[in-house]
Amino acid sequence: MVTAGASKLRVLLRKNPVIRTRDLARLGVPRAALVAPLADGAISRISRGVYAVTGHAVSEHHSLAQATVRVPQGVVCLLSALVFHELTTQSPHEVWLAIDRKARHPADGFPPLHVVRFGGEALTAGTAVHRIDGQAVRITTPAKTVADCFKYRNKIGSSVAVEALREGWAKRRFTMDDLEAMARVCRVHNVIRPYLETLT
Repeated sequence: MVTAGASKLRVLLRKNPVIRTRDLARLGVPRAALVAPLADGAISRISRGVYAVTGHAVSEHHSLAQATVRVPQGVVCLLSALVFHELTTQSPHEVWLAIDRKARHPADGFPPLHVVRFGGEALTAGTAVHRIDGQAVRITTPAKTVADCFKYRNKIGSSVAVEALREGWAKRRFTMDDLEAMARVCRVHNVIRPYLETLT
């Protein structure tokens, strides 16, 4: 006999192949409903409190969805956002995620995270929500990503920031007004200005 909890769990997994135990609690599904599908291999434990349907088809950006499940208030940024927007040749092995300056640091888990702390408008401005493998993932826009790269050029390298700027402009991923607005949010307007002049 299928319990109500097991039935609700199946519905949830059809919509979201990656789930958190907090999702279960919100829908009134007992954690015990995970026991049978874990035992028969239908789902797998990814990290503490995070489970995924075993063998489900995933996109190339699945790690971003997993990171969002782990840290719902996080924003995909910097190198990971560059990869998403196809503005770099880099291939980071961690998901770069921005969190609030006062937020608790995420526990270790999968995928590995490279956490940076943004404050105020630097965290909220220039983000867009993308649907990836059933999850709503917040990612910095191309213009904000480039501005962030110049702000954190000492961490990721000036060459990466310049490459992103040139790729973004060549692919028309942002306007000059967009970029200048985000550069002001990140307080790198004077830093980025000489590079902007080479584009126009």
